[in-house]
Amino acid sequence: MDPVEEAKKLAAFAAVDRHVSKEHRVIGIGSGSTVPFVVDRIREQGEAVNRGRVFVPTGFQSQQLIVQAGLTLGDASQYPKIDVTIDGADEVDAQLNAIKGGGACQLREKVLAEAADTWIMVADYRKNSETLGESWKQGIPIEVAPFAYVAVLHRLAQLGSPTTAEQSTAVGAHGQVLTLRMGKAKAGPVVSDNGNFIIDAPFPREMMQRPAELLTKIKLLTGVVEVGLFCGMAKAAYFGNADGSVSVRQTDGSVQKVQ
Repeated sequence: MDPVEEAKKLAAFAAVDRHVSKEHRVIGIGSGSTVPFVVDRIREQGEAVNRGRVFVPTGFQSQQLIVQAGLTLGDASQYPKIDVTIDGADEVDAQLNAIKGGGACQLREKVLAEAADTWIMVADYRKNSETLGESWKQGIPIEVAPFAYVAVLHRLAQLGSPTTAEQSTAVGAHGQVLTLRMGKAKAGPVVSDNGNFIIDAPFPREMMQRPAELLTKIKLLTGVVEVGLFCGMAKAAYFGNADGSVSVRQTDGSVQKVQ
């Protein structure tokens, strides 16, 4: 297996083993490239354990994984309270703040994160940063109502998101600029599972060091549906490492390495 894929598998297995217990009956399944390994490990807990459990997906990908694994599919409208949700992340900082939304699922991901008694993130070592924006350079994914996207782009620029490469480089945003996310295999913008557009908004380095403050400012913009900043929500983050270990970052800032 590719070393990065192996790292994802290690993180997912460790998180499931430590946080998905027999008594958990409603389980949220997140999105991203690490999540298939989460579902694999849950399936390996056995039919007897999974009988009577319900699995709530954050989007189409996780819905398909649940169905293909032969697990019982639930819906967030049926289960507003979830025992544990395990989700991926695009980047996690030293305080367990995260950027999510690379797959355009941040609204549903945040609903399931807030509904869970315990929310855990799983990723490979590339997603482990001290400050947000170090490894995920594309900008903060923001889900917006389609008819409002031009106005939101304007307001985000006023907040400080750079619109030219020169501005971006000057403020330490890696040359990335404020943009409406366009489809790679289709003509036109990316459309979320909820029928909304996605804006990718980079911000100056000093603003990224205060993600909760930035989250509040963006969320208050009319037309914004959800912001791909997850602050103060996770109980732990699991990172699979290239050496075969897993680093577990806790809410108190401590990091435990396990084999």
